[in-house]
Amino acid sequence: MQSQTQSPTSPLTPRQMQLLGAIASFRASRCYSPTIGELADELTISRSTTFEHIGELLKKELVLTSPGKARSLKLTSKARKLLSRFADNNPDVADEQSFGVPLAGRVAAGLPIEAIENKEFFSLSSHFEADENTFALEVKGDSMIGDGIYDGDYVICRKSSVAGNGQLVIAIVDNENATLKRFYKEKSCVRLQPANDAYEPIYSENCRIEAVVVGLVRKIKS
Repeated sequence: MQSQTQSPTSPLTPRQMQLLGAIASFRASRCYSPTIGELADELTISRSTTFEHIGELLKKELVLTSPGKARSLKLTSKARKLLSRFADNNPDVADEQSFGVPLAGRVAAGLPIEAIENKEFFSLSSHFEADENTFALEVKGDSMIGDGIYDGDYVICRKSSVAGNGQLVIAIVDNENATLKRFYKEKSCVRLQPANDAYEPIYSENCRIEAVVVGLVRKIKS
C-alpha cells in the first residue's frame, strides 16, 4: 500500500516574502495588525494585488485572518520560522542601522545667543531613549494642525495602554481605525479631541490606547 504524500507547496515570491516581513514589522512596532490598504501603501502596490498575495499566503498557511475584521492579519508559526531563517541567511538585509547627524550647537529663535561648536551627534534613538517600545508614524490629514502637527509630519510614539487626560495618543477605535488625537476620559466613554475646528470629537466606548506621542519630526520642504 502506497503512502499518500501532499503536493509540495509552491515557493514564495519575493513580493509575498515582503508582505510577510511588512506584517511582522507592523505588528512588532504597533501591537496591532495592518489593513490591506496600509500594506499596499507600505509596499507601493495596489490593494487588489495585495489582496491576491494575502490570499496566496492564506493558502500556504503563512497568515491567519478573521473574516469581517480589518485588523486581524497574523503570522502563523510557520511564517515566523520562515522569516527567522531568512534573517539568519541575510544579515545585511535584516539589520537596520541607526544614523545620527552632527549636533552643532544651539540657534536662537528669539534673542541671538552665542554660537558654540559642539562635537556631539543627534539621533532619534538617543534623543528619545528609543527601545523596542518606540516607533514613528507618518501623519496623514490635518485634524491636529492646532497642535502644530501637519500632514506629512512624523510623530515619535512610545507603546502604552494607558494615557492621562490631554495626552496625545495613538488610539484604535472600534478595533479597526487608528487615529492621532488628544485623549480625554468622560463619564461613560472616551473623547478623542482633534485640534482643528473642521473636525468633530470622536466619542467611543470601544477605544484602545496603543501609544502616547513623545516627539515630532518634520522635513522642511524646499
